[in-house]
Amino acid sequence: MQQEYRIRKNGQFRYVYRKGRHVSGPLLRLHYIQARRLQCGISVSRQVGNAVVRNRTKRRIRESFRLMIPRLKPGYYVFTANQAAAAADYQAIALQMRQQAICLGVLKEEV
Repeated sequence: MQQEYRIRKNGQFRYVYRKGRHVSGPLLRLHYIQARRLQCGISVSRQVGNAVVRNRTKRRIRESFRLMIPRLKPGYYVFTANQAAAAADYQAIALQMRQQAICLGVLKEEV
């Protein structure tokens, strides 16, 4: 995922948590708020595992999001990983991300 798509500031994370809508699942929680640009933030706490496990989880979420970018509506997306995400494979994470995007109605209509 390119730098232009990343949320890095704590204030932006807090804004999405406070004002946005969310949907939860067994692996991830997605917070979304409509905006002019498309940006994503990923939060993986220490409860998920050690640094190696957390970074692997973030890489999997980041790659899944990168592949979804052309089909997503503009807005701020924040993904928070649950402990089960550490043991999940890439396909399970990608599937849940797609299901959560459908649930929030943020996927563009395919032609």
